[in-house]
Amino acid sequence: MTTRRPKAPAHLQPVTARWWRQVVNDYMLEPHHVRLLTLAAEAWDRNQAAREIIDDKGLTYQDRFDAPRTRPEVAIERDTRLGFARLIRELDLDVDAPAYSRTAPPGLRSNRR
Repeated sequence: MTTRRPKAPAHLQPVTARWWRQVVNDYMLEPHHVRLLTLAAEAWDRNQAAREIIDDKGLTYQDRFDAPRTRPEVAIERDTRLGFARLIRELDLDVDAPAYSRTAPPGLRSNRR
């Protein structure tokens, strides 16, 4: 019996979608794992989007009183980084982050086929 592999969500960035497909091909995932993998991929893309804005605009901005404030993207980057790491740990995968990673997550135990 052949099982159909799910398709990567269309809203993922191309490099993240390739990573998602690689994980689906390399691991035996139950449907709930695929959902966790999708959440991890979305967190990664959101993290990278926040990172690009921070790289472009900096960590802070001046509010209407000319006081320095932390950009909202800093919290988004932090939260999505933690979310990605936790989801990968929950999946119990030994994988690298998508290729455009600044820092790949540490290796984790594998449930590789």
